[in-house]
Amino acid sequence: MPTRRQILKKTLFLTAAGLCTGTSLVQAQGAKSSAQLEPPPDLFDSQALDIEFWVKPRTLDVIRPATGERSKLLYWKDGEVLDSAYQELCHILRDVNGKQAAAIDPKLLETLWATQAYVARFGMTRPLEILSGYRTPESNRRLIEEGVPAARKSLHMEGRAADIRISQLHEEVLGELIRSFRQGGVGFYYRPSARGGWIHTDTGLQRTWKG
Repeated sequence: MPTRRQILKKTLFLTAAGLCTGTSLVQAQGAKSSAQLEPPPDLFDSQALDIEFWVKPRTLDVIRPATGERSKLLYWKDGEVLDSAYQELCHILRDVNGKQAAAIDPKLLETLWATQAYVARFGMTRPLEILSGYRTPESNRRLIEEGVPAARKSLHMEGRAADIRISQLHEEVLGELIRSFRQGGVGFYYRPSARGGWIHTDTGLQRTWKG
């Protein structure tokens, strides 16, 4: 019987081959034969990435479904954060309900970038959807009162957390990849909706949970 890890690896491979984006099985098999696609050697072994992955310029392609905003920004180059792009990313990750922005932890941006850059290696170049970034204490409290999963001392209020997804990439695959970076907490939020669930990622202590 296939292991959970093998199933998740196959999921990303099938997505990259087009099977999870509406391409027929026959078409995908033909594409695989012609392009000789291979599944990733180890989907979650991001620790094995070479140094070249981490030192190349970093561009984030993000979309904010709540506002319809989309930005593709080169925000890091030659070891330095580019201030104008960083400020725009802080704006994109703002509290859209409280209408307030805050400084976003650069380590969080690194996790978002690394996640997107990693899956792009397998032909998946969709924008990263930001469902929630910074939250004011008032917005966080309102979510709790409405029964929305939110911690009373949420790292969202410190600009150290984001709720994200990548269209047509299963949230478990996304979450396991983010967890492999070992940069903080990862929450798995599964939802039986057309758009699926989402993943919480933060720069706090390493831990995982399901909500």
